[in-house]
This record gives sequence, C-alpha cells and structure tokens, in this order.
Amino acid sequence: MRRVLKSFILIINYKTLIITALSVISAYVCFHFGLTAKFPDMLVGVAIVFPVVFSIGSAYTRRETALQRLSDFKGHAIAIYYATRDWSGRTDSDISQRCRALIGEMKELMGHMFRSKNMDEWRVNEKKMYDMFSQLSRLTMELRGLGVQSGEISRVSQYVSKMIIAFDNMKIIHNYRTPITLRMYSKFFIYIFPVVYGPYFASTFHDYSAALEYVMPVLYSFILVSLDNIQDHLENPYDEVGEDDISINADQTLRLID
Repeated sequence: MRRVLKSFILIINYKTLIITALSVISAYVCFHFGLTAKFPDMLVGVAIVFPVVFSIGSAYTRRETALQRLSDFKGHAIAIYYATRDWSGRTDSDISQRCRALIGEMKELMGHMFRSKNMDEWRVNEKKMYDMFSQLSRLTMELRGLGVQSGEISRVSQYVSKMIIAFDNMKIIHNYRTPITLRMYSKFFIYIFPVVYGPYFASTFHDYSAALEYVMPVLYSFILVSLDNIQDHLENPYDEVGEDDISINADQTLRLID
C-alpha cells in the first residue's frame, strides 16, 4: 500500500494541482464572460499526447538499454574476479581479493557519478573511473606471473574492454536523452493548454449536471500533467527518484562474489 501511495504522489504532484487550478479558473472566466468555442479534440492528441507518449517510449527504451549495459558491466567484472581466483591455482596470492575490492569501488563510484548533477564533479569522477580501469588492466597482467597462459590473459583483457564499452554506453545514455526541443515543446503546450482551452470547457458546461461542469478541465489537466511527470521520472534512469529507476548497488554485487 505504501508503494502504491508513493507512486501516486510521484505522478500527482504540485504541477498537477497548479495546472488543474489554471484550467478551472480559465473555464470559469470564459463561461462568466460568455467566451465559448468548439475546439477539435484531436488537437490535444496531435499537439500534446502524441509527443509526450513518444518521449515516454524513448525514455523507456533508454532505460532498458541501460539495464542491459549494467548487466554487461557486472557480468564481465564477475568473470574477471573468477579468473583471478581460479585460473592460476595459487592460494598464496591476494590478487582475487584486490580484484574484488576494485570491482566494488568501481560500482560504487559509477553509482555516485550517475546520480550526480554537478558536471565538474562528473569530470573528476570520470577520470577516476578510467584510472580504475587501468588498475584492473594491470591487475590482469599479474596473472602472467602466476602461471596463467597468454591466451587466457588475452581473454581477460577482452573482459576489461567490454566493461569499458558497457560503461561508455551507460554514460552516453546519461548524457544524451530525449531531444530538449521536443521536451520543451510538450511542456509549453501542456502549460498553456488550460488557458487556451478555457472557451472549449466553458462551451460544455450545459452538457453536464450541476457541480460536474469542471470535470472535463480537471480530467484533462490530470491526464496530461501525469503523462509529463511519468516522462520526467523516466528521463534520467539513474537518479533513483522514480519507481522505475536503476539502482547501481555495489554491495549487492560484492555479496554475489563473497
């Protein structure tokens, strides 16, 4: 029940109340002064609903891609840990424990990076991340001194390369999102819709029973702003604000390779 309530609050927020209030006020003023008009309903779908739904679909696709790349990163990191633990057959080396600790640091830093909104901090952490990739690469080279064959070391190096590619794909998803112009276009029409469609709502007042005249402006406002809120929460799949966001949990990974 608590989770359902939390999801409801994320969709219905202060923006919903503001737009709904503007819609009701606009309809009341237009009816009071006799300003009525029969605007086509399809205009709402073409100008607002279609772009917003397209944005939601695009954001959801990016989230699914980000999940796949996170799985790639995690899977290859665990494969590298198993290689350092099992391939040499040596029990007198701490290479596997150092690899495990480095993987935990990388995931923790990656989670912090993707949640951060400070670009200066992002650039610093990105440099740290690539330094850690360099440490991981050097760590795999130590396997040569533990008797691991060069062909197997080459395979582990490919795992490091795939981790870098997965991280870079996740970074691109973080930095490049739904086209800004499309988002601004949708928001502009959502926010001016209550005022512009006031005459249309006023023209329908006589079609409803008393006390139900404002049902249409309220419903239109709730539906449109809720769609916009859903898109906002899906826009950044890493910020862990929305219910569908991605959680980059370093402890969870370390528990699997304990």
